[in-house]
Amino acid sequence: MRTPLITREGYENLKQELETLWKVERPDITKKVTWAASLGDRSENADYQYNKKRLREIDRRVRHLRKCLEYLKIVDFQPEQEGKVYFGAWVEVENDNGDELKFRIVGYEEIFNRKDYISIDAPMARALLKKEVGDDAVVKTEAGEVTWYINSIHYG
Repeated sequence: MRTPLITREGYENLKQELETLWKVERPDITKKVTWAASLGDRSENADYQYNKKRLREIDRRVRHLRKCLEYLKIVDFQPEQEGKVYFGAWVEVENDNGDELKFRIVGYEEIFNRKDYISIDAPMARALLKKEVGDDAVVKTEAGEVTWYINSIHYG
């Protein structure tokens, strides 16, 4: 089960996506479907079939977003978080091989289309929680355990 947390920025982005889909894209696609349907035979009408499919995709995403926005809990930065890894933190880590990673720990709904975000439910995020700069975190993966050292933590 996914942890139902989200940053305020992520919540606002989902709200904006919902508004755009509902008030801009859906009315436009609905007009196109109506126009294509008025042309007659729908079975061989590519405009009708494509736009009808797009309308279903929009409706599915709208339902998902409405449901998400109801149950997600916004987590704002608190001053007492400073210096430790918590939800919403930007973290820079390094392993023994010198590989460096920089990412933000966020909710599951925020990670899509972002290479620099990881879910709070990811093994890396779980291993880093409550750690400070200079601490090491052991991340258990299918390939075995990997130790990562925390180089920096910041919020915002």
